[in-house]
Amino acid sequence: MTGSWGDVCVHCVELLARVPLHVTLTAVFASVTGLFVLFYTLLYLVAPIPRESFPEEKKYRTLAKDGSITKPERLPCWHDALVDSKKKSGRIPDSPRVEPAELFMSVVVPAYNEEDRLAGMLEEAVNYLERMYGTLATNSNRNATATATSDRKNTNTTRHRKPRNDQGSMCEEQKGWEILIVSDGSKDKTEEVAFKFARDHQLSLHPKGYAGPWTPRPQEGVSIPPGAIRVVTITQNRGKGGAVTHGLRHVRGQYVVFADADGATKFDDLGKLVDASKEIEDAGGRAVAVGSRAHMVGSEAVVKRSKLRNFLMHSFHLILWLLTPAKTATVKDTQCGFKLFSRASLPYIVPYMHSEGWIFDVEVLMLAEFAKIPVAEVAVGWREVTGSKLNVIRDSIGMAWGLAVLRAAWSLGVYRRS
Repeated sequence: MTGSWGDVCVHCVELLARVPLHVTLTAVFASVTGLFVLFYTLLYLVAPIPRESFPEEKKYRTLAKDGSITKPERLPCWHDALVDSKKKSGRIPDSPRVEPAELFMSVVVPAYNEEDRLAGMLEEAVNYLERMYGTLATNSNRNATATATSDRKNTNTTRHRKPRNDQGSMCEEQKGWEILIVSDGSKDKTEEVAFKFARDHQLSLHPKGYAGPWTPRPQEGVSIPPGAIRVVTITQNRGKGGAVTHGLRHVRGQYVVFADADGATKFDDLGKLVDASKEIEDAGGRAVAVGSRAHMVGSEAVVKRSKLRNFLMHSFHLILWLLTPAKTATVKDTQCGFKLFSRASLPYIVPYMHSEGWIFDVEVLMLAEFAKIPVAEVAVGWREVTGSKLNVIRDSIGMAWGLAVLRAAWSLGVYRRS
C-alpha cells in the first residue's frame, strides 16, 4: 500500500513537471484570487452593518418644570449635518466640524433592563455633575471669581487659557450638564425609575438620596435643573455599542462620557478624564480619554474572580495585542465602560462605527488611531457590581469572533472611512 501511494506521488510530480511554468503560475494565481474573493465575500456577509435609527428613536422625553413627563421631542443631532453633507458630496469632509456645544458635559448611559441598578448610579453621577458643572459649582465659584478679580487688579502675571469655539468647542468658563439615558429596548421599569429619580431631584429642595456602589449609605441628594435628564427609547434592542453610538450622535456637551448603568466605575474620577483630555488635545481640540482598571490586576477584586474568567481575560488581551493596530494594542484596558471624548473628536469616530456589541470599545480606539486622535489611558476606581448581563464563556467567544471580523473588515476595505 505504501509503495502504491509512493508511485502515485511520483507520477503526479512527473505530470506537474511537464506542465508549462506559465500555466502553473496562472493556476496558482487564479486559485489564490478565487480564495481571496471567496473570503472577502464571506467577510462582507458576516461583517455587521448597523440599522438606521427609527424616527421615534430620534426623540427624547424629560420632565417639565411641574414634574410631568413631556411629550416626545426631537433630539438635537450634530450627526445629521454630516450625513446630509455625505449625501451631497458622496463623502464626509476630511475635516468635519460640528455645531458648537451648548453645555460642558454630556453623559450617555446605555441601559437595558436596569431598574435595580440605575438609581444608585444616577445618584452618584448627579452629585458630581451638579457640584462640578452645575449651579452648585457656579455658586461656589462666585467667591473664587471675586477673589481672582481682586488679585488681577494687583498683578498682571496671571495666565488664562484662551476660550476656543472651533471644531464645536465652547469657552472654558461655561457650565452645564446633561444625562442621556438610552433605554435599549428595556422590558422592565428602567424608564420609570429614571423619571422617578428625576422627579425626586427636580421638585424637592431636599431630594431623597439613593444608595450606590460607592455610597452604600444614602444621603440627601442634590436638586437638579429641569430637563437635565433625558430618556431616549430604542424600540428594538441594539446592544450596548449601538445604544452608546446612538447617544453620542445627540449630545450637546463640549465633553462627552459614556458610563455603564451599574455604576461600577467611580464617577468622581470623571475629573481625571477631563484633565487628561485637556492635556493631550491636538490643535483641533480632539482627544479621547479612557478609564482603565489595569492597575487593579493584582487587586483582591480581580484575584477573587474564577480561574476561568481570569484565563479568558488574559486570552482576550493576547488576541487584542495580535489583531489590533499598534497604538490600540498598547491600551491595557479597552473594555472599561468609562470613556470620554472631546466634542471635536466625535465626527472622526461616531459616523464610522459598526460594532454594536461588546467589542465596540475596541472599534472606538481603532478609529481614534486611524484619525490620529490622541488617546490617554487613565486609572479609575472600579468595583464589582452584581447583576452583570455578561455571559463569560459565550460573550468571550463572541468578542474574539467580533474582533477578528472587525479587524479583517477594516484591513480589507469592507469598512471604509468615506
